[in-house]
Amino acid sequence: MARIDHYHEPGAPKPNSMVPAVTAVVANEAGEILLQRRADNGLWALPGGAVELGESAGQSVVREVKEETGLDVEPTGIVGVYSDPHHLIEFSDGEVRQQFSVCFTARLVGGAPATSDESTAVRFVAPAELDDLAMHPAQRLLIRHFLECRPAPFFS
Repeated sequence: MARIDHYHEPGAPKPNSMVPAVTAVVANEAGEILLQRRADNGLWALPGGAVELGESAGQSVVREVKEETGLDVEPTGIVGVYSDPHHLIEFSDGEVRQQFSVCFTARLVGGAPATSDESTAVRFVAPAELDDLAMHPAQRLLIRHFLECRPAPFFS
C-alpha cells in the first residue's frame, strides 16, 4: 500500500484515524544509525510501525525493528513522543492517519541485517551522510533530537 506523508501542508487531507506507533533509533558502536528504505514510499526512515493489540509499546518496537531490518534490539530509552496534528500519513486505501508515535532508543542485541516486504534496503548510516539521503522532514526531526542528546524526551 502506498503512502504519502504530509507535514505542515495547507492542502493536506483531513485525518480520519489515529494509530499508536513506535520508531527506534539504533546506533552501532561507530555511532552510525540504523535506517531502512521504505518499500511504500522509497524514503529512508527509522524502523517502526503500528502498535498491535495485545502488545506494549516496548514489545512493538522490538517486533517492528526485527520485521523491517532482521535485527534484534532492546529498548533503552525514549527520544520523544511525537503527536503533531499537522503530520498526516495518507494511505492509498483512503486512511489519513494523524501521527502519534513514541520514538525509542534501542541497543542492538543480535540478528543480521535483512530486508522485508516493508523495506528495500537496510544499513547503518553515519550522521555526516544523513543529508545525502532522501528522507521525510519528520524522520530528520527524530534523528536530530537523538543526536542532540537531550536531557529529557521531546514532547509534541
